[in-house]
Amino acid sequence: MHALMNAGNFNKSGRRKRVLVSPLDWGLGHATRCIPIIRELISNDCEVILAAEAAGMHLLQLEFPQLEALELKGYHIKYRIGRKGFHLKIILQIPKIFRTIWLEHRWLKKTVLEKGIDLIISDNRFGLYHSSVPCIYVTHQLTIKTGNSFTERIIQRLHYHFIHKYSACWVPDAAGEQNLAGELSHPARMPKTPVHYIGPLSRFEKYPADKKYDLAIILSGPEPQRTVFEDRLLSELAQYKGFCIFIRGLPGNSKTKKTGNPNIEIHDHLPAFELNKAILQSTLVISRSGYTTVMDLVKLQQQALLIPTPGQSEQEYLGRYLSGCRYFYKNEQEDFSLSSIEYLNTLPLPTLPQFPEQFKQVIHHITIISPPQTEVPSVKSH
Repeated sequence: MHALMNAGNFNKSGRRKRVLVSPLDWGLGHATRCIPIIRELISNDCEVILAAEAAGMHLLQLEFPQLEALELKGYHIKYRIGRKGFHLKIILQIPKIFRTIWLEHRWLKKTVLEKGIDLIISDNRFGLYHSSVPCIYVTHQLTIKTGNSFTERIIQRLHYHFIHKYSACWVPDAAGEQNLAGELSHPARMPKTPVHYIGPLSRFEKYPADKKYDLAIILSGPEPQRTVFEDRLLSELAQYKGFCIFIRGLPGNSKTKKTGNPNIEIHDHLPAFELNKAILQSTLVISRSGYTTVMDLVKLQQQALLIPTPGQSEQEYLGRYLSGCRYFYKNEQEDFSLSSIEYLNTLPLPTLPQFPEQFKQVIHHITIISPPQTEVPSVKSH
């Protein structure tokens, strides 16, 4: 934590400490897991400024309408529909990714001066590092799975190249053998930047709730697979006999789909409080195996069937790892049908671990205990 000891919660002028929080735009998970961090910063009397765009920005503004929000262009990665050529499609976009990193780094230098930023928290955005302002990089992927050990080593070196530009790296997982991300968050070789395991992050709270739904379906992740899976589910739900709540994962959308089945309740998006309640009211959740969703399910101790996004090696690894730990059930998208969930009733219920919320102590340390920064820093690029 010594790397952040020049960041305080008040400046010489007496104003509250200004913290810039910016999530990556690859799916909504990066934005949603920033919510507990933002809440804790606010509770520690910090002035939080958001930086994002599109769906991620809309989601954060729904949760924090009182906060200043700056538009920051995302990476806009495009994915193939199937597994074939998935990683080649990503590799071909590397020049665009590096240009976005350069642009966001240039944007940050300007914004730090204009807004008097005292601390930067970047959730997987590679270019939001600064030589004079403490900057934290949030990721659970110290190992990035590609399905090929050679490319994984190359990508890890590249990833560490950017992590090393930050003051500290926060990993939202437990440090011990009982954890949620396995090799993703516990690599054989650690980065040189100080790494702090802050425990899983979830915006949700567990409380007693009567069951209302047999099934909750929560979609998320990048297109086109989100829509591919949604269309398949909606077709099957037209004949579903139970009660289901279906959350499409599209904040800001204005074209809600319907099934014609009165037992199906469809929402484009639900604010955190309502989604929290809907999950607790459901007997079973069907969702992607995205890491943020996994953290939410563990926090709520909710039984779930995970359907990894085809071609996304991280989700496929998490699905295998978590089902191997007997925390969740898993099924492949191409093999999935609603009728297949009946077999789950014959299986023993998984036992989910519980973890302390260590991120609260970490945030308290850097915002309250640390001495104040006395002036807006001069800007030097790495």
